Amino acid sequence: MLLSLVLHTYSMRYVLPAAVMMGTAPTYVLAWGAWRLLSAVLPARFYREVDDRLYTIYQSMVLFFFENYTGVQVIIYGDLPKNKENVIYLSNHQCTVDWIIADMLAIRQNALGHVRYVLKDGLKWLPLYGWYFSQHGGVYVKRSAKFNEKEMREKLQAQMKAETPMYLVIFPEGTRYNPEIPKVIADSQSFAEKEGLAILKHVLTPRVKATHVAIDAMKDYLDAVYDVTVAYEGTVDHKGQRKLAPSMTEFLCKECPRVHVFIDRIELKDIPEEQMYMRRWLHERFEIKDKLLIEFYDAKDSKRRNKFPGKSVHSKLSLKKTLPSLLFLGGLTASMLLTESGRKLYVKTWIYGTLIGCLWVSIKP
Repeated sequence: MLLSLVLHTYSMRYVLPAAVMMGTAPTYVLAWGAWRLLSAVLPARFYREVDDRLYTIYQSMVLFFFENYTGVQVIIYGDLPKNKENVIYLSNHQCTVDWIIADMLAIRQNALGHVRYVLKDGLKWLPLYGWYFSQHGGVYVKRSAKFNEKEMREKLQAQMKAETPMYLVIFPEGTRYNPEIPKVIADSQSFAEKEGLAILKHVLTPRVKATHVAIDAMKDYLDAVYDVTVAYEGTVDHKGQRKLAPSMTEFLCKECPRVHVFIDRIELKDIPEEQMYMRRWLHERFEIKDKLLIEFYDAKDSKRRNKFPGKSVHSKLSLKKTLPSLLFLGGLTASMLLTESGRKLYVKTWIYGTLIGCLWVSIKP
């Protein structure tokens, strides 16, 4: 029984981080909402600057748990500039932690507040978060024939008009690569074969629409495109078959010892502008990702497995970048919950914030 209790306690290590991250959401939304009202008469640029700072505080707290708390080693390969840039971040997609990896790179460039996502449309209904991501410059898109190019262009153009710094994260595969759902992988490979494209093993055939719209709409605003390939160590079984990448819960339970991130910085002049040519270019980029992941997972020489080729750096995130945000947001939330009026406001924020958010995203993109 004692052993069972120990194992159960061990598996519950995600509870504290999850409770703090979700528990501080109403506090954050209240702070952001107050600034939104105060800045209503100010130029959009001033609103964005403070919004980015607020977002940095919240996401820094998130990274305290995903990096400092877990102790995960982040191994970086390739060329990640030290300075912040206006970029589109293109990555393979295999689990929910992929969103956090973008934050991990951005904070190392002092660009954490600039991170904005292209998200699948269903995520806009997330309580509090779905509404806020849209307000922070996130773009919700529908798949395939329902994709609204005009809507996405207008939102990106509005961001540029407001001189919003852009670290726009896109996962061109459109859904996660999941070894436990072989039909999705098989359908992706069948589509590639039908279109005369290379068949990919460790990634899905990328979709070009959102990437093309983003690059085309912002080509005079961007500094570069970051082509990012992510691999989670420990995601191969005893037979050498690839396993499901860690969920956020598993990651917070410290079940991933190392994350390997390969970055290729691409100049805009090296990317074709027309969609049909960009589609071929994007597929070629995913062929490169596939080769990197084949080397990582399947290299015949065992010494070459669990790493990407080339030089690497073990990049450790300083507590100075994350702990102050945790203490600040945690302290504000605790102060609110200590009083009866604060608790009522907290609960009302969850309830009415969620309802207002759902109403907002249903009538406005």
